[in-house]
Amino acid sequence: MRRATIVLIALFAYTYYRSASGGESLAAFGLLAFAAVAQFAPALIGGLYWHGASRQGAITGMLAGFVLWMYTLLLPALSRAHLLPTDWLRDGPLQLAWLRPESLFGLQGWDPLTHGVFWSLLVNIGMFLVVSARYRPNFDERIRASPFLDPYAQRPALVAGGWKGSVSTGDLLALASRIVGERHAQRSFTDHLAAQGRELVPAAPADRALVQFTERLLAASIGAATARLTLTTALRGSGMELGEVVAMLDEAGQELRFNRGILAATLENMSQGVSVVDRGMHLIAWNRRYQEMFEFPDGLLYVGRPVADLIRYNAERGELGPGDVEVQIAKRVDAMRAGTPHVYERVRAGGQVTEMRGRPLPGGGYVTTYTDISDYKRVEQALRDANETLEQRVAERTQEAEAANQSRTRFLAAISHDVLQPMNAARLFASALHGSESAEEQKYLAERVDTALRAAEELLDGLLDISHLDAGALKPELSVFGLDELLADVAGQFAPLAAARGLSLKLHRTRLAVRSDRRLLRRVLQNYLANALRYTQAGRVVLGVRRHGASVDVEVWDSGPGIPEHHLQQIFEEFQRFEQASPWGERGLGLGLSICQRISRMLDHPLHVRSWPGRGSVFSISLPLATAPPASEVARPVQRTEDLQGLRVLCLDNDREILDGMRALLQRWGIEVTTAETVDEAIATASKSAPDVLLADYHLHDRMNGLDALDALREACGPDTPGALLTADGSHALKQSARDRGYPVLTKPLKPASLRAWLAAQRIARNRPAQNV
Repeated sequence: MRRATIVLIALFAYTYYRSASGGESLAAFGLLAFAAVAQFAPALIGGLYWHGASRQGAITGMLAGFVLWMYTLLLPALSRAHLLPTDWLRDGPLQLAWLRPESLFGLQGWDPLTHGVFWSLLVNIGMFLVVSARYRPNFDERIRASPFLDPYAQRPALVAGGWKGSVSTGDLLALASRIVGERHAQRSFTDHLAAQGRELVPAAPADRALVQFTERLLAASIGAATARLTLTTALRGSGMELGEVVAMLDEAGQELRFNRGILAATLENMSQGVSVVDRGMHLIAWNRRYQEMFEFPDGLLYVGRPVADLIRYNAERGELGPGDVEVQIAKRVDAMRAGTPHVYERVRAGGQVTEMRGRPLPGGGYVTTYTDISDYKRVEQALRDANETLEQRVAERTQEAEAANQSRTRFLAAISHDVLQPMNAARLFASALHGSESAEEQKYLAERVDTALRAAEELLDGLLDISHLDAGALKPELSVFGLDELLADVAGQFAPLAAARGLSLKLHRTRLAVRSDRRLLRRVLQNYLANALRYTQAGRVVLGVRRHGASVDVEVWDSGPGIPEHHLQQIFEEFQRFEQASPWGERGLGLGLSICQRISRMLDHPLHVRSWPGRGSVFSISLPLATAPPASEVARPVQRTEDLQGLRVLCLDNDREILDGMRALLQRWGIEVTTAETVDEAIATASKSAPDVLLADYHLHDRMNGLDALDALREACGPDTPGALLTADGSHALKQSARDRGYPVLTKPLKPASLRAWLAAQRIARNRPAQNV
């Protein structure tokens, strides 16, 4: 901007020179410029020697002088250079002769330069004096001008005393801002005037109360003596020169502000509340934590506030407890004035515990710290309670451990009894079978042996399921599915048993869908139906659904003997059976409903049971309702019995007795069986004659397990050769690993029906490509 201004002035001067060079000399140009520069003289000289000169007067005078200079000197010179008309020089503007620029107000006989300088300086000085007399310089202008005035004048110091003259609120605010900072001064003045119901108006005259407040505000930073001297000098206009006062305050104020900044930063970053009072019991320092702890409103805390006012504010809110407020105030103020150290804890109305530590200051005054120790007290109380109740809890835990040991002992005794019962029955039937010669009797005894072993197998399966559920090894796989298909499959599974016993098994179809684990839900419904068919002698069993808002209850109703109310909770415990004999000679294991309860807790599906002795019972499970998935047209497979004649099967197991049993069973179905006890033997056998199906035990105690052995046999027989893994390990991890490799898992004890169904499916899959040729 300055460079552009210089270029414009130079261009204007050059243009003027070229236009007026014919009739004017270079000296005339210089005199014209000096006349313009002379307009700065009144402001410069008046500002240096007249303390009443103001900024408004100087600016007004210079503007008026420059206007007269242009009218009486510059514009006539432009007219003589033929840049402007010349008529107005002779006749005056608007034909007013007394306004002619070279004989203004009829003043004639002077040359144009003298005439123009006279009138421009006259108006400049006149406006400077009049405006300065009207608008006196404020205190801030006097502070800024003082370094340019006589800084070496020696005047006697002024003693403290009364003050004369007037001063504005803005003057006091400007003085305080130079010492304590602009933000702090602005906030302090605003709060002080707001407490008196007034607003901060810088131009308003200051009263004695505001002057005294300013003195206290300055005393907190520079001391009482320096504050009184500064205000006396500023208000009376005598004593120390303002420049000396400002220099002194600037030098001391910088150090004080630096120290105050460090102190303020330290206080504000403390977790404790801090308050400091002077010897007159007036607040001189605090931090924000102190204000937050006692919830003091904005404006209540300021430098010079009597600490009694703060104590009264807390007492009126009940912070000091019961008692006379004035007595409590006097007691605390006297203790601080006496300089008595103290440490005590106060439980406040909101339950907070505050620790207060007070110490006297050297030279008078008192500092107090406030620490919130509520968390510490809670921990202390918790430790005290824990210590007091430790022996009681140890006794309770010991009692619980003994009860758990007794429960475990009863559980193991029940297991051993229930496992030995069917095993003992199987042994007795097997002994009788060995000595029997009648074919009909042998068939009957073989069926009894099979029934006993099946009971032992069901018991072991139930115990295995319970162990998996308790150990968390069985993870639910939630999905959304329609209930109708699942209910139909479960009902179809038990339909032959119901028909054989002359019972009516009725299914109520539904279109509702739920979100649950299909496999675990199926297990619950199977246990419900098995119990219903076990204890119902006549009548019917109903499998149906009831909707309740956002949930669905799947219910199994029976017309059995019912269960007394005091037995309803016991039936969900292991090996707890209602002592009601089954009309079909079956005896429950006492594990089915316990498994149902564990599945219910895992899936968060509540179980319910209602019973009416002599009329029947209803067992139900509540499921979350879901939006039905899109219906898919899936054709149900046609159930048929496949002939297994000629199917070649390779069995791999390290137990010769199991291999012999597999050979005897499979050969009865017309299957060609090849057995091997080691992996190498199985690979060699498969290489000579590739089997149609592979069966391998998982625990082979060989150089590889059953899954790896199946992979090796597939490499020898062909990648499309179907295989199955036989194992007693029903862990989810093993099943997932087998599923990833494409092998189904057939768990031991192996059910012949399941094995025959799987082999039939492989025979069908093997024959289908040949039929499509």
